[in-house]
Amino acid sequence: MSEEFLSQEEIDALLGNEKEEEKEEEKRSEVAPFDFSEVEHIKKGGLPGFELIFERWIKVFRDEARKLLPQINMVTKENIYISRFQNFIFKIPLPSSYTIFSMRPLKENALLVVDSRLVFTVISVLFGGPAKPFKVEGREFTKLEMKVINDFISSALKTFEQVWDAFYPLMIEIRSIELNPSLARIVSPNEKVIIVECKIDIEGYEAPFFFCFPQSMFLPIKDIVYSQVAFAEDPVWKKNIEEKVKKINVRLEFELTKMKMKIKDIMSWEEGTEINLFVSPDQEFRLFVEDKHKFYAKLGKINEKYAAMITKPVFEEEQ
Repeated sequence: MSEEFLSQEEIDALLGNEKEEEKEEEKRSEVAPFDFSEVEHIKKGGLPGFELIFERWIKVFRDEARKLLPQINMVTKENIYISRFQNFIFKIPLPSSYTIFSMRPLKENALLVVDSRLVFTVISVLFGGPAKPFKVEGREFTKLEMKVINDFISSALKTFEQVWDAFYPLMIEIRSIELNPSLARIVSPNEKVIIVECKIDIEGYEAPFFFCFPQSMFLPIKDIVYSQVAFAEDPVWKKNIEEKVKKINVRLEFELTKMKMKIKDIMSWEEGTEINLFVSPDQEFRLFVEDKHKFYAKLGKINEKYAAMITKPVFEEEQ
């Protein structure tokens, strides 16, 4: 009777398990090894000096940007991080403007990217529309849009150069303005770059723009970029500032008294008319510095010239 039973192999053949096993083997053969080097590691932080430079630049640029467009509420620095150049470029929507600029004496070039959302929002607000970008795909910027971009770039890089003067004097020069991202390659695709993501608040809508710097660009001045030591108080600089402040000329005004008089009484004045101010030598009077009440003082004389002896300062809450 045992010879009439089927073997396990024959049963599997009848049930089709062999085909399933073959499919499983095929699936396993299709699995490729995972390359961890291709994973994008975004590194944030580690650039405290760079953070401080951009914080100071934001304050200066905000005032300049409002001259171009009064509807701008705020300019902010969102993030500073290190990424691969190709991953950064792929995230930028088209059309966008790519400004290649140099920062002499540093060798490599940097990039200022003006996002199309920022340009279209500015255009909309300038012509009385809402602070919201309109969707335009498949075309380049018009002449009007390029004019807006050029004004924005000039203002941004001019103020950026001014801020750097306090730390490491640089001369910024625009190399070219490209609309094709393939022509804006400042480093190889896999090379790491420092990305500074900024935003402009225009009547509630936040439009982005970006700075992109090669990571190796700041190696000659790494003490400034990678630490806060360079931003510590310099005693020599402080002394020079104090000396310059002391040499500034200011206008002083000494208010003896205030009186109300009728026009008919003033019209009756003649040469030699005496006006009694009702003041005494021990009385304190207000001393103004550039139209601001800053001190109380007493009236006196030195070498036949009137003088004021300061008795106490006036604090802001007292003004």
